[in-house]
Formats: sequence, structure tokens, C-alpha cells
Amino acid sequence: MARTYSTMTMAIGSTAPEFALHDVVTGVEVTMRGLVGRKAVLIVFLCRHCPFVKHIQHELGQLVKEYIPRGLAVVGISSNDAIAYPMDSPESLKEFAHEQGYEFPICFDGDQSVARSYDAACTPDFFLFDSEHKLAYRGQFDDSRPSLDIPVTGKDLREAIEATICGRPCVDDQKPSLGCNIKWKS
Repeated sequence: MARTYSTMTMAIGSTAPEFALHDVVTGVEVTMRGLVGRKAVLIVFLCRHCPFVKHIQHELGQLVKEYIPRGLAVVGISSNDAIAYPMDSPESLKEFAHEQGYEFPICFDGDQSVARSYDAACTPDFFLFDSEHKLAYRGQFDDSRPSLDIPVTGKDLREAIEATICGRPCVDDQKPSLGCNIKWKS
């Protein structure tokens, strides 16, 4: 595992890159275009085996359950090389989604093109878009890390979602996420 920060290179106000991926649980195609009409859209690059994802997985599920009824759409995307990391295969991700009780699509980006289009670098890596699919926030879940004795609250992402759903701008000082690097194919 290489500790990696999110790149933060996508500029605030950028239009969300389009994608078409299948939910590993339902098999239904998920597209950015299909998320029209939501107050906010959260794209989370994640995987099953990363200790940084494991550290927040419960609180992420709770946060999502709180905000989906308020107009948030969420899509989890795993872009890791599933041959080198079988725990991140579509079958394993399906088990992960069931174990966590996630009520949002988890998609597998097998050719890694979606991660590249978002300039995603780590797991977890968060991208929050407003109702017009313009980037409002890219940054960390909160200040907690697996090695720190700080409770997992989702404070930073929660504040960003709340602002975006209410039509307010997010804070300017957005801290990068820290996690395991995306496992790129050779």
C-alpha cells in the first residue's frame, strides 16, 4: 500500500466527466447523465481491501443513508487492477456492497478510464457535484485516519454535501483525501 493523496487537480466548477459502468450488484448501467435531477452527485473511488476505505466504510454508509432522501445521488467506483488485487474484482465488490448494506451502486471500472478522466489517485477519493454536475468539492472525508485516534465523522464531506444540497458554495479550503494509491494496470 502506498499512501497517496488525492490530486485535487479537477477545478471547482468543472463539469463531471461522463461515464457508463455497470452496478456490480444489479447489473444495471449507471451513467452520470442518468443522475440528472438530483441536488448533488457524489462519486467515490473506493475498493474493498484498502485500510483507509475500511476505516470509513461504516460512517460512509450512514452519511449516504442520511443524504439520499434529501436529493443526493451516490456512485462508488472501483478502478483497481482486479487481476493483481482479486479482492477488488466485481464479484468481491458485490459481496462488499452487501456486507456494508450500501444503498448505492458500486461499479467496476475495469479499463480504468473513468478513474483517469476524474484524475482519481487514491481510495477513497471523493468528487461532489452540484445539480448541474459542476464540481463543488473534492477532498477528504474528515481528519480521521486508520493510524490516528480521531473519530470518523465525515465532517468535511458532510459539510460539503449540506452546502451543495442547499445551493451554497463549499468551503474554499478543501483538504485532499489520503488513502491507498489506485492499483493501475501495468
